[in-house]
Amino acid sequence: MKNLIILLITIGISIISNAQSTTYLHCGNLLDMTTNTPHSEMTIIVVDDKISEVQKGYLPPMDNIDIIDLKDYTVMPGLMDMHVHIEFESSPKTYEEKFRYNDADIAFRAAKYAEKTLMAGFTTIRDLGGSGVNVSLRNAINLGYIDGPRIYTAEKSLATTGGHADPTNGVRDDLKGNPGPKEGVINSVEDAYKAVRQRYKNGADCIKITATGGVLSVAKDGSGPQFTLEEVQAVVKAAKDYGMTTAAHAHGIEGMRRAIEGGITSIEHGTMMNEELMELMKEKGTYYVPTITAGKFVAEKAKVPGFYPSIIVPKALAIGPMIQNTFAKAYKKGVKIAYGTDTGVSYHGDNGKEFFYMVEAGMPEIETIYSATVAAADLLNISDQVGTIEKGKYADIVAVKGNPLKNIKLMETVDFVMKGGVVYKK
Repeated sequence: MKNLIILLITIGISIISNAQSTTYLHCGNLLDMTTNTPHSEMTIIVVDDKISEVQKGYLPPMDNIDIIDLKDYTVMPGLMDMHVHIEFESSPKTYEEKFRYNDADIAFRAAKYAEKTLMAGFTTIRDLGGSGVNVSLRNAINLGYIDGPRIYTAEKSLATTGGHADPTNGVRDDLKGNPGPKEGVINSVEDAYKAVRQRYKNGADCIKITATGGVLSVAKDGSGPQFTLEEVQAVVKAAKDYGMTTAAHAHGIEGMRRAIEGGITSIEHGTMMNEELMELMKEKGTYYVPTITAGKFVAEKAKVPGFYPSIIVPKALAIGPMIQNTFAKAYKKGVKIAYGTDTGVSYHGDNGKEFFYMVEAGMPEIETIYSATVAAADLLNISDQVGTIEKGKYADIVAVKGNPLKNIKLMETVDFVMKGGVVYKK
């Protein structure tokens, strides 16, 4: 008898632990992103962390089923930002922080930035370079310790000696040392393979290189090429061996050309991109991640005395204002575009501003949303998991009050956020 009771209790606990949670989302307008046409009066059925069904009409309440009323809202897939730096945020103190902040300090701050990003409606981000704290942050979010978006991280960006993302740029001579592949600095094909393998060992999901100089590095060159074609090819081949996509920070033409010809998955910023490179990107299937927000931010802050070191100011004033115009040309040319902001350069939580800048430059509203959902998922090779509201995909769902296809600035204030079936903002 005692054994029977124990068995029944065990079965009861098993049934309770395996019980499924079901939620109905009543959607006034639904942009499921399987088409460009909104659907009115729809119900999304969420079971645990996945979308179970999408049905026409408002399904009636049932016992043990939660109802979320979004009848006055436009509902769409969770948004995705393909260029974020979750560990830091620009300020006049940014350049001294690396001498003052321990990893724990960076981690606590990054956790707050992650929460802001999720509350802005971005349920997935690609983090393109930090100290390595980004890997631990990703893991903590996945384990449910803190709230934040799904993170696909490059861990530490790859640079050449003295190039953009060399971690010792701008420090005094006795601190410069000679960073190598372990620290993300390469100067040969062999270094490239070792650096990629080190990123894999450290827990990276993807690889980023700095194919040209950059605006915010403490170095005078903001656009010259910094990787050889052979080094780029080696990075791409090594990354493919480990199942990782690649991204290239690039402002100038020659560095961009080498990155595209070398097989890079996406070009970030692309500031001085010309029509020849646009055609090459179309031929190679290379994605473009514009980051207009960052361009506007640095151009504005460069006019504020003391916000940036003096060596950065002329680069920011020259390069920042160019990105939106380049984006407009690339869009008209038919280059594949995925949404990205370079947030961290700009302020966390403001990721939605990019939508307006893209529309302002000529991209229709629905296509900007496509770039932040379907295209972003394709870029990350996770289209089977996210990017549309369809049966079997993660219940990453956001909503805005009103119609963003008529007023794209609504995307800057997301009212409802669900990630993996859990409501974070309502």
